[in-house]
Amino acid sequence: MPRLPCLPLFPLELSPEACPQVGKQDFLQEGPPWASSARSDFCLFLLQGELDLEKGLEMRKWVLSGILASEETYLSHLEALLLPMKPLKAAATTSQPVLTSQQIETIFFKVPELYEIHKEFYDGLFPRVQQWSHQQRVGDLFQKLASQLGVYRAFVDNYGVAMETAEKCCQANAQFAEISECLFHAGPSLTAHLSTALLYKPVDRVTRSTLVLHDLLKHTPCSHPDHPLLQDALRISQNFLSSINEEITPRRQSMTVKKGEHRQLLKDSFMVELVEGARKLRHVFLFTDLLLCTKLKKQSGGKTQQYDCKWYIPLTDLSFQTVDESEAAPNIPLVLDEELEAMKIKISQIKSDIQREKRANKGSKAIERLKKKLSEQESLLLLMSPSMAFRVHSRNGKSYTFLISSDYERAEWRENIREQQKKCFKSFSLTSVELQMLTNSCVKLQTVHCIPLTINKEDDESPGLCGFLNVIVHSATGFKQSSNLYCTLEVDSFGYFVNKAKTRVYRDTAEPNWNEEFEIELEGSQTLRILCYEKCYNKTKIAKEDGETTDRIMGKGQVQLDPQALQDRDWQRTVIAMNGIEVKLSVKFTSREFSLKRMPSRKQTGVFGVKIAVVTKRERSKVPYIVRQCVEEIERRGMEEVGIYRVSGVATDIQALKAAFDVSECRPGPWVGGAGVVQRLAGRLWSPCLLSHALHLCFTCSPPSAALSDPVAKESCMLNLLLSLPEANLLTFLFLLDHLKRVAEKETVNKMSLHNLATVFGPTLLRPSEKESKLPANPSQPISMTDSWSLEVMSQVQVLLYFLQLEAIPAPDSKRQSILFSTEV
Repeated sequence: MPRLPCLPLFPLELSPEACPQVGKQDFLQEGPPWASSARSDFCLFLLQGELDLEKGLEMRKWVLSGILASEETYLSHLEALLLPMKPLKAAATTSQPVLTSQQIETIFFKVPELYEIHKEFYDGLFPRVQQWSHQQRVGDLFQKLASQLGVYRAFVDNYGVAMETAEKCCQANAQFAEISECLFHAGPSLTAHLSTALLYKPVDRVTRSTLVLHDLLKHTPCSHPDHPLLQDALRISQNFLSSINEEITPRRQSMTVKKGEHRQLLKDSFMVELVEGARKLRHVFLFTDLLLCTKLKKQSGGKTQQYDCKWYIPLTDLSFQTVDESEAAPNIPLVLDEELEAMKIKISQIKSDIQREKRANKGSKAIERLKKKLSEQESLLLLMSPSMAFRVHSRNGKSYTFLISSDYERAEWRENIREQQKKCFKSFSLTSVELQMLTNSCVKLQTVHCIPLTINKEDDESPGLCGFLNVIVHSATGFKQSSNLYCTLEVDSFGYFVNKAKTRVYRDTAEPNWNEEFEIELEGSQTLRILCYEKCYNKTKIAKEDGETTDRIMGKGQVQLDPQALQDRDWQRTVIAMNGIEVKLSVKFTSREFSLKRMPSRKQTGVFGVKIAVVTKRERSKVPYIVRQCVEEIERRGMEEVGIYRVSGVATDIQALKAAFDVSECRPGPWVGGAGVVQRLAGRLWSPCLLSHALHLCFTCSPPSAALSDPVAKESCMLNLLLSLPEANLLTFLFLLDHLKRVAEKETVNKMSLHNLATVFGPTLLRPSEKESKLPANPSQPISMTDSWSLEVMSQVQVLLYFLQLEAIPAPDSKRQSILFSTEV
């Protein structure tokens, strides 16, 4: 074990007597200026050492006071266990015993001894803390406590037999079951309470004591008499924990089924179940022999967490539905994107309100009310967002449907279930008591303790990244045979994962070289996932699961988005290993604050980073040529492309097209390739910045659409603001609105509604120019997006959607003076 750092031993009084190694003459002697400065620095150094030592010694008292408080609680738990043991022992000597003496000894094995050990420790520590001084010693108490850990060893070794005996006694003896229920509030079985009080609390007590010893050593000088004693106690405790850790870990994740058998928890998470067309939040547990679906009960009156069992399937009886079997499967009710965006807007607004209340130092009641609203909205978003089916089928004919937002997670559940099915051979059914015991055990066994909401995050947890992540998918190796391969990218947002990008299919190869770059928008994201698929053109090889025809997942992996590593906005290369396959990536992050920057064209005749008015004047046109040319090409052959504008464009191809448009004034259209080029054009290659900073504030920071309730006044106000744009900007904006409406007319085919289009183009078209936008003065400030940025983006979406839905919008070729408005705002 590495030795903990010790405080240096320096003289504590700044006097010649305190520094005998420095003579009095030397101490007082004047010398050159640097000598005086050195003495001054040395004195300050000694003073700082004295202050640090005083602070450390004072911290010892606070650490020990905390130990006393926790010891009191622990002793009360042990007393609660001893309370039923005495009457049970007394009854064992009568003609009508509840339990035999052997059963009592087995169930409560070593509990009295543990109580006596800790009572002695508490009684010894309490008066020493009460009569505290910096010279007070406590190391001997901790050393003695550590030397008695052998009692815990015997206790742990007996745990399995104790649990089995308690369960059998509860089932065979109604009186003991009633006693356990009354005394421990443990339901029909003592198991739930015993598993907490008889295993977890004692072992966790040793763990806590070990951590406390670390704290004590940290604040104990090496010269203090306690230091060697505390080091010895720490060594004994760590050795004990190491020796039992391998035994305790599986036990904490399992429960006894039969003698010598354990049902171990493999995986659990919150999922959305589709029940008669309604979405229900469930906590799903995968054990070594069954899949259990539960509902978390509402907690009230300080009661502990509890689950209700909804259903279970033995793994030997479980299968995944095929297309044929799922013909009668319920349709998945899709939630409109507009509704999901409205939820996100509310979430961002509430977060902003919470921060404002904190800054104003308002009362905790107001903040708690806001947090409650935030939890409700985030829970609703989590419930309504997933749309990908994950269906399981039981041999008894029943089927169940979960909705998942990530193909990565769906594949992970399938893999875990299939792997465990290889080890299961017998079907079974659980009695009501066994099912209740299993459900009760989930409270202790669960590994996912909270619904994945941002409200459940600790204050010191990272809020994630907000901005734009450029990802280059270079290549992949490790495939055993040639096939048609492509990759998809997922990132987390608002507590769940969504698919953000997809590479082209690289055909007939075992070493694909995509070298494609994508720009992915992040909203509080912390993880990037990548999935590698085999594209199945042969219908006989297509996987048929969950009522869908799907390509086969060859591998999957993920990488954490570390804010510190991405802070400098340089490319970071990484390799993701997955099932023997390695995918090479490069990533670069740009925070939202810095994403406004547009690189100007290097050529005098260029069009990028140049004001629209300058381009139109040079071209003698009303709308820039590049905008007209792109719109014309997209409308010619891209209107029916699924996800047009929403799917990320390949950044490398976009750069090539930009270079082609910048080459000369004639700008020959580089229209080669198939439908994929349309998506590349749609990568917002030509999206211009249309607003001045002043208009940007009017439109998005306090939009009239939100301030005015009268629809006529709102319409007049918005149109007057629109007409205040410079002519080139206005006509370009109207031209784009007209085009986007035509795209939305094909929504049934391309899946792009007006709201989807507003979501894509709002933050692009309605942001201010780079020079007029206020970027952070300090480039090194945190790169996580503030809630104000999120609200601004939401406002941009809402404003553009308003204009897209407005029937009175002027035509692109209308003259400004021909549009009549009578209302003044």
